[in-house]
Amino acid sequence: MLISILIIVGIGCLVGYLAGIIMGTSGSLLTNLIVGIVGSFIGNFLGGILGASGGILGFACNVLGACVLIFIIRQLKL
Repeated sequence: MLISILIIVGIGCLVGYLAGIIMGTSGSLLTNLIVGIVGSFIGNFLGGILGASGGILGFACNVLGACVLIFIIRQLKL
């Protein structure tokens, strides 16, 4: 259980970091973690609609979801 949580946190940080690079933002580790985890939920939803889940394609959907989240935050000016 603890290992699973650490893996999710690690992947969330990586997803948030990559989305920040793609979208041209810089954030703290905590910001990247939050954006990565919430963005991963968005990405999994989008991936489910498109039929892409798991593996590299699923990871790409998670990064896309984090980019969508950053875009939404920018539009709301939060």
